[in-house]
Amino acid sequence: MMRFKEQNNDPQGTTHEGQSSIREALGIITPLFLRHKKRLLAGFIAVIVVDLLQLIIPRFIKQGVDSLAQEGATEHSLFILAVTIFIAACIVAGFRFFWRYLLIGFSRILEKSVRDQLFRHILAMDQQFFGRWTTGDLIAHSSNDLNAIQMACGMGLVAASDAVFMSVAAICFMVAISGELTLYALFPMPFLALSTKYLSGHLHRRFNKVQEQFSQLTEFARNTIVSIRLIKAYTLEKLQNKQFDQLGREYVRSNLRVALIQGTMFPTATFVGNIGMLLVLYKGGTMVVNQQISLGDFVAFTTYLSLLIWPIMAVGWVTNVAQRGLTSLQRIQRLLSEQPKVKCQPQADLPEADQITFHCRNLSFTYPGEARQVLENVTLDITPGILGITGRTGSGKSTLCKVLLRMYPVGDGMLNLNEIDVNDLDIKYVRNHIAYVAQEPILFSHSISENITFGRQDATDEDVYKAARAAAIHEDILRLPGGYDAVIGERGVKLSGGQRQRLALARALLCDRPMLVIDDGLNAIDVETEQQVLLGIHSAFQNKTVVIVSHRVNVLETADCIVVMENGKIAAQGTHDELLAQPLYKVMVSKQQNNAR
Repeated sequence: MMRFKEQNNDPQGTTHEGQSSIREALGIITPLFLRHKKRLLAGFIAVIVVDLLQLIIPRFIKQGVDSLAQEGATEHSLFILAVTIFIAACIVAGFRFFWRYLLIGFSRILEKSVRDQLFRHILAMDQQFFGRWTTGDLIAHSSNDLNAIQMACGMGLVAASDAVFMSVAAICFMVAISGELTLYALFPMPFLALSTKYLSGHLHRRFNKVQEQFSQLTEFARNTIVSIRLIKAYTLEKLQNKQFDQLGREYVRSNLRVALIQGTMFPTATFVGNIGMLLVLYKGGTMVVNQQISLGDFVAFTTYLSLLIWPIMAVGWVTNVAQRGLTSLQRIQRLLSEQPKVKCQPQADLPEADQITFHCRNLSFTYPGEARQVLENVTLDITPGILGITGRTGSGKSTLCKVLLRMYPVGDGMLNLNEIDVNDLDIKYVRNHIAYVAQEPILFSHSISENITFGRQDATDEDVYKAARAAAIHEDILRLPGGYDAVIGERGVKLSGGQRQRLALARALLCDRPMLVIDDGLNAIDVETEQQVLLGIHSAFQNKTVVIVSHRVNVLETADCIVVMENGKIAAQGTHDELLAQPLYKVMVSKQQNNAR
């Protein structure tokens, strides 16, 4: 049964608020704005042209109204005025298309760039990173957060600049008509500023909560789908559905709290704008009656005020979009600020080695956040040939394999590759010399051929067949509908456990690297097939280094040397015959022989 819990969504255990965090977050997108400055400049010019034309049109309306009021209008003059307004409206439509194409298009370019940066960063992270960040977190950052940033840097940025320019220009035109009437129109504005400041603070906290709960919801759904066979086997469908429903309800409640703030901002801005209009209608009508301004001035003034109401109402929407975008940008910045603990040392190109040897010298290792040492003072030479590693569960076998693969950091001088400290080597150089088969093989929902060639894209069909034969999976593949083109489903769901392991082994054999590490990756294979696999490994890895972690005596007997681990230490090592004199190994062999009878 899967449980869920509240997460603080800050794996680093620190609070990243304040101006410094905002500057660091904006640093993610600032280079993109600079790179596309010409596009942005052209887009904003188009916005200004649209706004200027919208501001000029009321002047034409004023002329028409005044000429009608003074009985000086003719059919021809009104027609010319209408055509002028129509042409201005067509130009507005054209330039509006251009700014949408340039500015909204830029927001999509920015979204793609940040997504690519995020994806590259995730690929560069080490095992410790994925222990701190859940898949749900990463999906939320790559979807909801990016959408919020795209909206803020697209329509949000356009609306903000449009609102600022339009409001300043409209106020200037209004002042030109009547400064006193403008004061009446702007009288409610301080109330809008105070309410917006208050609501935006609440919006930031509530939206951050929504994003965290979306991460939890996504992670729970992913875990459920991945573990669907286990859930069905234990008939836990109702329980999972109940927990998913509970997460969904909490997510909806949090969204409703955000909607409450959003729903308050827009009516507040509208209310303030309408109060200004009400004051203008009263005071402006009085001024027209007293002939302080003309009727045309009054109509133009109310038109400018109606143009000003949009920026006023946009304040709430822009604040909402900007706050959500900034919150999401800070969340992504926190992720991008993570650095791998296993450092990739830049160095001159080293020649590829045909053989590799690992030297462990008092190698000790502790998982982050734990006190107990998983590996303690391990001294071991891993040379060409077959090395078997065995021991009780939790003795450190798999951890040793992960350390060899540089999934976790180790101290200087503890691990050498061909007499060179691994901390002085590029991670890629180390990993490019090792083929790895895990106990739980990672397979993709692609064809069998694509899964085998995952580590070597240029392999020919004959190379694939050879690797499959060495892994004793070739005949099984041919019996499947579609053969090597058969799609095996998510995580190889259409294959048995033994077939999945042999398919992963074929992928490793195809890479043809100087070292092969099999971390208990043969435990689901029957004894007869196991012997075929071992023969294939012997044939493919002659004069190379093979490390096999296993509990099976049949596998260990073929090793040139066997290491027995106990509580993170090497309890014994030697050949199979030599270790039969050791109590720990002898007991393990006896139990297996008794079980086989």
